[in-house]
Amino acid sequence: MRHTRRPARGTGTLAATLACLLLAACSAGSTASGGTGKNALNIGLTAEPANFDFTKTEGAAISQALLNNVYENLVKLDQSGKIRPQLATSWTLSKDRKTYTFHLVKNARFSNGAPFTAKDAAFSIQRVSSDWTIAQKAQMDVVDTARAVSPTELKVSLKQPSNDWLYRMTTRIGAMFSRTGVDKLATEPVGTGPYAVKKWNRGDSITLGRRHDYWGRKPHFASVTLKYFKDPTAMNNALLTGTINVIGTMQSPDSLYRFANNPKYKVIEGTTNGEVVLSLNNGSGPLKNPRVRQAVHYAIDHKALMDTCWAGRGKLIGSMVPPTDPWYQNLTNEYPYNRDKAKKLLEESGQAGRTLRLRLPTLPYATACGTVVKSQLEQAGFKVKLDQLEFPAAWLTTVFKNADYDMSIISHVEPRDMQAVFGSKTSYTRYDSPEFRALLKKADQGTQQEQVTAMRAAARLLSKDAAADWLFLLPNLMVANKDITGLPVNTVSESLDLTGLGRS
Repeated sequence: MRHTRRPARGTGTLAATLACLLLAACSAGSTASGGTGKNALNIGLTAEPANFDFTKTEGAAISQALLNNVYENLVKLDQSGKIRPQLATSWTLSKDRKTYTFHLVKNARFSNGAPFTAKDAAFSIQRVSSDWTIAQKAQMDVVDTARAVSPTELKVSLKQPSNDWLYRMTTRIGAMFSRTGVDKLATEPVGTGPYAVKKWNRGDSITLGRRHDYWGRKPHFASVTLKYFKDPTAMNNALLTGTINVIGTMQSPDSLYRFANNPKYKVIEGTTNGEVVLSLNNGSGPLKNPRVRQAVHYAIDHKALMDTCWAGRGKLIGSMVPPTDPWYQNLTNEYPYNRDKAKKLLEESGQAGRTLRLRLPTLPYATACGTVVKSQLEQAGFKVKLDQLEFPAAWLTTVFKNADYDMSIISHVEPRDMQAVFGSKTSYTRYDSPEFRALLKKADQGTQQEQVTAMRAAARLLSKDAAADWLFLLPNLMVANKDITGLPVNTVSESLDLTGLGRS
């Protein structure tokens, strides 16, 4: 099996994700050249990173800023979700589906001046298992060996066939690192991408400068500033006053009217990977009882919730699978809204007097939807205590790391993240199902049709077990100055890819 295609420079996917888990921020940069005026772009976002090391720091915000911009992979996703070449010009797969041979570009250099070779690619793949600490590192466990055949040829052997591995190489675990540039990843990211970190104002913005020595087609903008806002109104006002050019993550859908009828702006609405999950602690507390989890499902009127907290924008999905994945199925009717049934299940569970702790990150969608969830649950007889945790640090430590919660609300924006969230009993959801894990394994090692069938069965099992409640799928809502081009309708990866943006 052979795949060959020239890399399409400047046609990137701007994954304007709504940050779910994150951390990152700092200053760094090397061979960058800035820009002003028409050569500069300012993008408004919501959740700021806290360091730049996504090898040891959980969350999507670092990848949002750095993937495809500072770091590149062997392969990337296009707007349709198909795998395309990036640092690899082509690749072949052996008949037994266990050995990939990649042919690499010849003239790529890292921002520290070192040439990119197959030795760097092998080093990057091997380093995931040896040095990474985030949960996604397990996605590289299927690799047996990675070795450089020549400076431009890489051979990767898998322990068994894997439908998932090449796709995962488009994500953060597939980022290519310099063998001489990993000592200060949290503060000095070194990649082959068209941008380098030029400036960081903690708590405010990150500025990327275009590299003059970039190996591929140079992006339109010489300087891009990612400006972070905690207040949706402040972000809207920043666009209206010209402080920013793009709202990358619209956090107040009910205010779209301010831009929709104004000829100065364009509004883009599509879909994302961002499942807004009402996370339930399956391992301890009242929600360890499946009847309580089922009662929660029946108690929530999902359409009314989406209409109230997100102005009806988004899509009801009922599962951990967005419509852009091949195994999507509409599971919204598995637990139709039924307050009486919720009350009955709660009484039968023996947990009716217990108070559920709804611990929310300080993110606009979570706080807006959290009050609606609390109200609907209380109408079904639940006792709910709501509190907010500063995001990212407090929420990541308390909920994601320590699982000190009963319920939370978070948008999981990473692509195909069902396994990461529910595939390990040590995940913050504490969902522990050998049957679910067996289905994931079957999906990965089987034929493509068996993959689709098994993944659909896994999603249905999650729904049956009420492992979480999927409130809705976040829309890709972006607002920009009329002259900004290249903005995507749908976001299919966790990267905010700047390479395809321009100005007319």
